[in-house]
Amino acid sequence: MDSKQHTELDTVIVGGGQAGLALGYWLVREGREFVILDENARAGDAWRGRWDSLRLFTPAKYDGLPGRPFPGDRLAFPTKDQLADYLEDYVRHFDLPFVSSVHVEDIQAEGEGFAVRAGDRTWHTRNVVIATGGHRLPKQPAFADELDPRILQLHSQDYRNPGQLRDGTVLVVGLGNSGAEIALDVVRSHSTVLSGKPSGEMPMKHGRTAARFALPVVKFLGVHVLTLNTPIGRKAAPGFKSMAAPLIRTKTKDLAAAGVQMVSRLAGVSEGLPVLEAGTRVEAANVIWCTGYHEDYSWVKLPVFDLEGEPVQRRGVAGDVPGVYFIGQEFLFAAASATLPGVCRDARYLARRLAADRRPVPGSRRAKDTRLPMSR
Repeated sequence: MDSKQHTELDTVIVGGGQAGLALGYWLVREGREFVILDENARAGDAWRGRWDSLRLFTPAKYDGLPGRPFPGDRLAFPTKDQLADYLEDYVRHFDLPFVSSVHVEDIQAEGEGFAVRAGDRTWHTRNVVIATGGHRLPKQPAFADELDPRILQLHSQDYRNPGQLRDGTVLVVGLGNSGAEIALDVVRSHSTVLSGKPSGEMPMKHGRTAARFALPVVKFLGVHVLTLNTPIGRKAAPGFKSMAAPLIRTKTKDLAAAGVQMVSRLAGVSEGLPVLEAGTRVEAANVIWCTGYHEDYSWVKLPVFDLEGEPVQRRGVAGDVPGVYFIGQEFLFAAASATLPGVCRDARYLARRLAADRRPVPGSRRAKDTRLPMSR
């Protein structure tokens, strides 16, 4: 696809994760001329780079993208590497126009379209779809810099396994799902202290029984009920975006049973050591920050954001700048919009909007491609 980097395209999708690939599937069927740009060397690498023991919360029956069910046991919960391999196979199976190792530096308006630039390469396009979110920048408190330099500090995005850690106590900061699962991973080899308070816990036990009976209800609510088209969805959306998700698989009782010491929130640093709200210092040799991310859209040089830097859009369509679209963000349209089931529905909608807003490029190879099944 490098030969297309300086040519006029119908659509450029920035981001080759599950959102970008699902949209790509539908754009092929709509006869669009497009490319998917991804900063990783291989499709699925964003998942491969997460911690080794990570498993999905959704069962395999909900983890497939359009046109290709996830293989294997439908009630099993795939590992992050299994999902990564599935995404790579998805690109290969449908021959999607996936361009790897492309770090997009800016998107600017250009005539009636847009210029997408990455180093010395430029793609000119009529439409651009931002399927990455913003650049995800790790969040951690400012006082982290005051910790004793002998304490090893990792953000959850850099944690892979306990082999990275120094001997001694591990302090995990943040009791969301990442913090709970990483603490459970670490406690097998290190004395582990977990700081924070969960926003809640799913009432059912996570596992195959939940996958059979409870998770279908959760999926239905997240995809069809809690949406911006319903009063309850519009009321829930602001809090849903700002609050941490409830603990899903690893609950506080599981942590306690495994020997994780749960303590109050972190308040600061004293004499180089982390200090809790209660005033107690933690003699930690390692700190893992499970404190989330903030998104930076400064690379998108288009007037499609509010004063807080959030995209102004409706179901992924930026109304103020025709030709700009978003997919994969939290509560883009529904509570499940950032999950695999929600992404699939949002991708189908955006493909239809693109087809309605713009005609396909006449005579393109993709417009004539008939390799995908056309059944609905």
